[in-house]
Amino acid sequence: MNGQPPAGTAPRRLALRLRGMSGTAKIVSVAAALLVAAIAVVSVAGNGTGAAPRTLPTAKNFTLSELGHPGRNVSLAAFAGRPVIVNFFASWCPPCKRETPLLARFYRASGERTAMIGVDSGDQNGPALRFVRAAGVRYPVGFDPLPAAATISYGVLGLPQTFFLNDRHQIVKRVVGQVTMKTLSEGVVLMDKGWRSATPAASKNPG
Repeated sequence: MNGQPPAGTAPRRLALRLRGMSGTAKIVSVAAALLVAAIAVVSVAGNGTGAAPRTLPTAKNFTLSELGHPGRNVSLAAFAGRPVIVNFFASWCPPCKRETPLLARFYRASGERTAMIGVDSGDQNGPALRFVRAAGVRYPVGFDPLPAAATISYGVLGLPQTFFLNDRHQIVKRVVGQVTMKTLSEGVVLMDKGWRSATPAASKNPG
């Protein structure tokens, strides 16, 4: 992605800076870094309107431990052939406290048919688990602890951010900052375009 540091540079710098810090100090440090970096991310991502480039970038695969379910993983590859929303958030992120319950309501309102993955980034397991349960989250959530390699691989330096992927897992829309019902609905239209009509069974709740 243009304007981003060389691959691996940010994770290495972050890991070195956090080495030796206490757990609380790490969260505070990451939160401050993400807030400062958000301006740069907005510059790279555009104005958040989600206008798709001519060549759509392909989302990077990730496999993370599933929050609240020891021994289980959350993987983007498990949704192969399906459009999916990927939301990066954390329990310590103020806008996420407003956004995550909205995402949970949107997911329930779709009858859980709209595929969605949460990625809890740079967080601690206990607070993260309490947060998603209080927000009513039913979609799978991957736990991406420091140095948050999966999050950084998406160029996410400020939370929250949401990616709308089509059935080939190309990024058709990216929202930097808190989503609304309007941006969610617009994103779903873009990511589902031509998919549901081609696969009628996709409109049914699996299982």
